[in-house]
Amino acid sequence: MDGPVPELAARAAACADRLRDADSVLLASHIDADGLTSAAVAATALERAGIPFDTVFEKQLDEPAIARIVATEHETVLFTDFGSGQLDVIVDYADAFTPVIADHHQPADAETDYHCNPLLEGLNGASELSGAGAAYCLARALGGDENRDLAALAVVGAVGDMQAGVDGLTGANEGIVAEGVDAGVLQEGTDLAMYGRQTRPLPKLLEYASDVRIPGITGDESGAVRFLSDLDADLRADGEWKRWVDLTADERQTVASALLKRAVASGVPASRVNDLIGTTYTLTAEEEGTELRDVSEFSTLLNATARYERADVGLAVCLGDRGAALDRARTLLRNHRKNLSEGLELVKSEGVTIEDHVQWFDAGTKIRETIVGIVAGMALGADGVRRDRPIVAFASVEPRSTESRPEADDEGEVKVSARGSHTLVRQGLDLSTVMREAARSVGGDGGGHDVAAGATIPAGEQAAFVAAADELVAAQLE
Repeated sequence: MDGPVPELAARAAACADRLRDADSVLLASHIDADGLTSAAVAATALERAGIPFDTVFEKQLDEPAIARIVATEHETVLFTDFGSGQLDVIVDYADAFTPVIADHHQPADAETDYHCNPLLEGLNGASELSGAGAAYCLARALGGDENRDLAALAVVGAVGDMQAGVDGLTGANEGIVAEGVDAGVLQEGTDLAMYGRQTRPLPKLLEYASDVRIPGITGDESGAVRFLSDLDADLRADGEWKRWVDLTADERQTVASALLKRAVASGVPASRVNDLIGTTYTLTAEEEGTELRDVSEFSTLLNATARYERADVGLAVCLGDRGAALDRARTLLRNHRKNLSEGLELVKSEGVTIEDHVQWFDAGTKIRETIVGIVAGMALGADGVRRDRPIVAFASVEPRSTESRPEADDEGEVKVSARGSHTLVRQGLDLSTVMREAARSVGGDGGGHDVAAGATIPAGEQAAFVAAADELVAAQLE
């Protein structure tokens, strides 16, 4: 049985065999949407296979985190959505546990017997298969067709990891989508490519949609209301604006056609106008009109949990808790949206520093280190932020409390997040290499993907890091 990604079948089978032979397994995973769905896929597969396990989450897999893992005294550790980039450190603990890795990040220069990673088979881990996708390949090797329903979570992870373009998921991800559709847990379609189709009232849907900026609508609440009010369609119910999911097929066609015409009339380039319509993914088992029905909204809900030290909540939602865990996740989501909005406004108001080949900002303690990368990605293309060079963001790594704190000084660590564009990647950009080499040049470490990566460096080394990163990006793009 080759599973959805034949290239990884042998590696997934070896990993599955090792897990079956283990007396105890510790499942260790990352804290973003891809990490949570990876953990949920793996946890479900382990439970169905009757393999006892415990679960832990880590912001980053550094030596202190690995030391905590060693202290659990599990004979086998399953790493999901991280582990590959830290393999050179992990193998130093070979006497303490056997590592099994289902990841998609750039592997370090070390080897292990149980390593399921698309990059090892020539597949692109940044665009063709996510951490949840690697975990799904392992789940299929563990449980066969019984685990095809887990394709839904794997797709949530891939979309949450920014692997879906307007044309949807590509590469190895397509095999997982196909299995999800065949299993009846996923629906693939073509629709308006805007976030919030399930939950946002129409004016908010249009106002906050920023992937394709339409003058007079994007970022303009009154403009969005005027646009909708002028249409020959019944877009209200009981005095309230409908959501996209509430519209009939004819009403959707009316809004979409008018939106396309408005974009063209406003001078939006034809290539960008076409991006208003794209491939969408719906989780058929979830209630219509909720954050869980749409894959994009589900992934954002998950990001709102673990990035605020509540990975347990996100995992519980992935595993089917639609009571207290979902209620808590929704509260965290409201807080997450507020923090992202405030973070983006901070970047817009304070601006970024433009170097020859990169641009950057230092948020200090003003933006949480677990979300500064998301803010950086949102800022690309905003007023004063260029799209023709990657953006690097710094945030202090320190305990959070309700009390005010000073800015980062020369003690402690700084989180670095970098975001680029697929256009720059096609020109040679590889932020994984940039983050790793620039961080190591100042006493830190990093890694990730070509289009998005991160690092941790000593506080006070930001200027030296930027200088190193600028030189590395220059060499790649020239």
